[in-house]
Amino acid sequence: MSSIMFQGTGSNVGKSVLVAGLCRVAKRRGILVAPFKPQNMSNNAAVTINNGEIGRSQAFQAFASGVDPISDMNPILLKPESDSKTQVIVNGSVYKTINSYEYSNLKKQLLNPVLQSFNRLKKKYDLILVEGAGSPAEINLRKNDIANMGFATAAKVPVILIGDIERGGVIAQILGTKIILPKKDLNQIVGFVVNKFRGNSDLFIDGYKYIQQNTGWNGLGVLPWFANHRNFPPEDSYEIKSIQRPKSLKIVCLCLPRIANYDDLDPLTQEKNISLVMLKAGEAIPGDARLVIIPGSKSTIEDLNFIKSQKWDIDIKAHYNRGNYILGICAGYQMLGKLIDNSLGKEGNPSIEKGLDLLDVNTVLSSNKTLKRIVANEFKTGISFEGYEIHIGQTEGNDCKNPFAMVKDKKDGAVSDDGLVMGSYLHGMFVNNEFRSMFLNKIGLKSSNLDYKKEVNKSLDDFADLIEDNINVSEVFDKAN
Repeated sequence: MSSIMFQGTGSNVGKSVLVAGLCRVAKRRGILVAPFKPQNMSNNAAVTINNGEIGRSQAFQAFASGVDPISDMNPILLKPESDSKTQVIVNGSVYKTINSYEYSNLKKQLLNPVLQSFNRLKKKYDLILVEGAGSPAEINLRKNDIANMGFATAAKVPVILIGDIERGGVIAQILGTKIILPKKDLNQIVGFVVNKFRGNSDLFIDGYKYIQQNTGWNGLGVLPWFANHRNFPPEDSYEIKSIQRPKSLKIVCLCLPRIANYDDLDPLTQEKNISLVMLKAGEAIPGDARLVIIPGSKSTIEDLNFIKSQKWDIDIKAHYNRGNYILGICAGYQMLGKLIDNSLGKEGNPSIEKGLDLLDVNTVLSSNKTLKRIVANEFKTGISFEGYEIHIGQTEGNDCKNPFAMVKDKKDGAVSDDGLVMGSYLHGMFVNNEFRSMFLNKIGLKSSNLDYKKEVNKSLDDFADLIEDNINVSEVFDKAN
């Protein structure tokens, strides 16, 4: 088994997408490959085949590799609940919720489970492509680090540094990283890649040579900008952008401060007859929207109060009164009910909060976390689709007699008597082409017959071709040890 790690000069330099592309390259070369990220911070989680949680980007990288996602691919997942509270997931299960400042002391206890997961993967796969987090040059985070050089030095994994030329200053990014890193960390770096180049890369030859001469690192290529990266799931909520198309049906999703599992929207962004509006704070729900989606949230109560503070609750009821549709997914489903009982204090101080009162259901937030992959059937049509559940709390009420779907013999979700308000705990429903087409037809849109997974696979293969043409992949893989 061999492994190599990709670290960035900063956040959002394209590490996750590059690793996914290299996973696809390795798969096409007949290499049994798997992704690994020691520590991730994201509320966009996926459920593994062993019913654990990992970052959505690692699940996507596993998809690119042609293997099932397992918890060992992302042993530490941090899920921010507020500006000061973070839930820590270890090996796929909730470990504890801590004050954010406490994590620095907790990290030294987590290196061992990280290395254990890594070593288990080493026994199963020929090549492990490791993704760092943020930047190794963040010296304030270096003590007890498990995300970047702390892991690389402990596991003796060589590192390739990724710089992002699109944001500007890539020469300073890479040279500055070398200046900051201590010698022990520098010894792990075996090369660099310049990412997201737009235009003619010949214009960057002098800059590329300058980086090589002044770092002593081998340049492994300049990767052009890949426009179809939008077909890949974003890891960070600030990457989510509205997609406006002329003469299309308008769907609005509320951008909640603690939005979670927003990859639910990915298939909708690919539909050519849809404009997806990611509604930000201070904006009103447009009057011509046909569907409003209230997405998942890591902090249901906090985000429910945020909706009320933005007066979106008023907008949503006006939207409903015009005969338009509303879909709440997971926490969004809980918010649509009459009340949320947080008497146990699972989210902040104990309280009972009034919901949006659009579904006759009530939710009790409990200690137990539901975490599983499912196969469901839409209640009225029987159309089957795969998805997953990831939530705390149980929801009951009169509208549950008209469920959204059936999971085996269990009812999921609720639908109002007039069919305009729908709630479900099931994530990932729109990936299924038949279900998505049925749902869009229901709200008044003819589907474009998009084959979502086929399009994602095509984009991955196109990206792999781009990587093969512009990066010395054989040398990258040869540098793995």
